[in-house]
Amino acid sequence: MSLFQNIVIIAILIAGAGFLSLTEIALAGARKVKLKILAEAGDERAQEVLDLQENSADFFAAAQIGLNAVAILGGILGEGAFRPYFLNFVERFYTGPLAESISFTLSFTMVTSLFILFADLMPKRLAMIAPEKIAVSVINPIQVFIKVCKPLAWVINAIANLLFRLFKVNTTRDDNITFADISAVMDAGAQAGVLQKQEHHFIENVFELEERNVPSSMTTRENVVFFTLKESEASIRQKLAEYPYSKFVVCSENIDDVIGYIDAKDILVRILNNQSLLQLNENTIRNVLTIPDTLTLSELLDRFRSTKEKFAVVINEYALVVGVITLSDIMITVMGDWVIPIDADQQIFKRDNNSWLIEGSTPIEDLMHALEIDEMPDTDNYETLAGFMMYKLRKIPRPADAVIFGDYKFEVVDVDHFKIDQLLVTRLLETTETAEEKSE
Repeated sequence: MSLFQNIVIIAILIAGAGFLSLTEIALAGARKVKLKILAEAGDERAQEVLDLQENSADFFAAAQIGLNAVAILGGILGEGAFRPYFLNFVERFYTGPLAESISFTLSFTMVTSLFILFADLMPKRLAMIAPEKIAVSVINPIQVFIKVCKPLAWVINAIANLLFRLFKVNTTRDDNITFADISAVMDAGAQAGVLQKQEHHFIENVFELEERNVPSSMTTRENVVFFTLKESEASIRQKLAEYPYSKFVVCSENIDDVIGYIDAKDILVRILNNQSLLQLNENTIRNVLTIPDTLTLSELLDRFRSTKEKFAVVINEYALVVGVITLSDIMITVMGDWVIPIDADQQIFKRDNNSWLIEGSTPIEDLMHALEIDEMPDTDNYETLAGFMMYKLRKIPRPADAVIFGDYKFEVVDVDHFKIDQLLVTRLLETTETAEEKSE
């Protein structure tokens, strides 16, 4: 054959190998979610791609048969076609015994390079750009190719399956989507600018409802405002005016003797009707939902939905009240700044780019969001920043006690009756870290 004919044959072989490489990567990399969207939109080829992915053994066997056959044939034809021309070229400069070897090496290198570049590297990179679009485009011709190679592919797959069983290798593909997968997609969307930072945190908070316990969002025991059965009318009026709550716990004598709760609007109705408030009775006191402090926020949402309640008292294993929580508290946990009033007390106050004043009762999840910390140590042992300090120090903290974790220094600023009120969190600069390492 002439040089032109050899070049045409090599080009055809390279094109065939390139098509198979392009198809292999496209079908393997095509995402099921996007293919399902195309299938639901009426593209039958997308459904065929999905079906092929479910039973991909025949395709991969056929693809490997084609790729290897083309590569071997291309090597044989290419080496024989180009070696004489390289030999003539080499003999212009060198006529020794190594001329044949040099011409063979040059011919082999050229053919191999052409196959690597045009039949392997470039098609695979193109397939990674838009795998779903390419997979849908090539599905019909590749199915014809699979049918042609099916007899030999069946034999190869039978041997492969036998070896897999022999070595107990599970070949079932796991397509379950985990929270880590969704989180990775959200991170990619945030980096690409598709999701704003606030929207990213909102979606993260929704998924965290399954992990966050009720105490991370409740109003703690010492901040609960309650009425007693013997509460005076003046005291009731004062609490209504001082605390803008819609619901108040009613207790017999102390907070652990909870009877129920009263809605502020019921009291206001009595005031508007000029009725006495001297006695809280069963007409105004409602049954209160009591929940254990071990519930997650997700479980509490289900409890609110089933009971039609929006307010609950939280008790611990010793039947002591540890706080109260409302549906609004959960919404604030999820939506953060979107629903928190502007004049509300801030638990995290940013002083500058490297320091924060943070309340000890701040939930550890909110702290991690504010400081952009991916992971805290042993989070099963505490729920707030104060709990983190006590866990790390192994004692009741005092002012000036400090803990260094990662790139931050947590220093106790104010303690009130063993309760950590406020901490100063400082980002450690490189110079500070270097000095501490040297001192250690």
